[in-house]
Amino acid sequence: MMHEDQERYVIALDVGGTVLKGALTGQDNEPLYQVRRATSGSGDQAAVTAGVLDFAAELYGTGLARFGRPPSAAGVAVPGIVDERAGVAVYSANLGWRDLPLRRLVSERLDGIPVGLGHDVRAGGLAEGRLGAGAGQERFLFIALGTGIAGAIGIGGAVDPGAHGGAGEIGHVVVRPGGTRCGCGQQGCLETVASAAAIGRAWAAASATPGATAADAARAVVAGDPRAESLWREAVDGLADGLLTAVSLLDPGAVIVGGGLAEAGETLLAPLRVALAAKATFQPLPTIVPAALGDAAGCLGAGLLAWDHCKLPMSAEVSP
Repeated sequence: MMHEDQERYVIALDVGGTVLKGALTGQDNEPLYQVRRATSGSGDQAAVTAGVLDFAAELYGTGLARFGRPPSAAGVAVPGIVDERAGVAVYSANLGWRDLPLRRLVSERLDGIPVGLGHDVRAGGLAEGRLGAGAGQERFLFIALGTGIAGAIGIGGAVDPGAHGGAGEIGHVVVRPGGTRCGCGQQGCLETVASAAAIGRAWAAASATPGATAADAARAVVAGDPRAESLWREAVDGLADGLLTAVSLLDPGAVIVGGGLAEAGETLLAPLRVALAAKATFQPLPTIVPAALGDAAGCLGAGLLAWDHCKLPMSAEVSP
């Protein structure tokens, strides 16, 4: 028979705009059970919330049936603006959430177990820092290059959410003043220059191929297409400018690059290292490495949030 400590497990839930990823995770951070569901009712707060709570309850029931005991805690990673201390999903355009006390709602649905609520990119960064490419690094910056660009600041095995839940928003550092208008209202933000979406749009225009993606651009770079090489250099140069600002402020030991654009591998990272080194003057350069956990990072991070919240008093978990 297994020792009681070995039987402990938690619920990990990664909430995306189109997909919910769930897992039951043991203390070794290995998933004991994994499942995915479509996110229902996107844009409608009540519908999305009901779907998330139902999915959490399904995972709870699966755990009871498999292990004969409830989970020790749950961790939930969500997009948008998150007040992790208060347990509130402050705002998410894709999900239609505004000022949603999600930590309390999940805890109430799951018989009052402790619940940790976190930002999806910071949860992914937490997993990369403890289990992935940043393992052993005291200070790191995780940057996710996808539709937008977001980051997570790792310090001493934890990820810093900032005073208002907004730490790590490197995508909205202005690197090209007066440039393309960003959804945030500024012009020339990093994500208008170097996100996967921005590169895809640029390559679609340059190649006259509607619907072309950043992956298509990367393949064209490898093939030696001069149009692709030109826009790729511009994107890498902008990304290096954004990283130099982050390096000057944070002095990380490592920059971990994840998200869809990171799938380009050394086609992206090799010129990025060169560009950052060329721009730096006094700044000690971090290592720049690819993320190691891929699509699993958010769910693994949610599991880590859950284990961390096993240690907190229950009153702190269910307060509004």
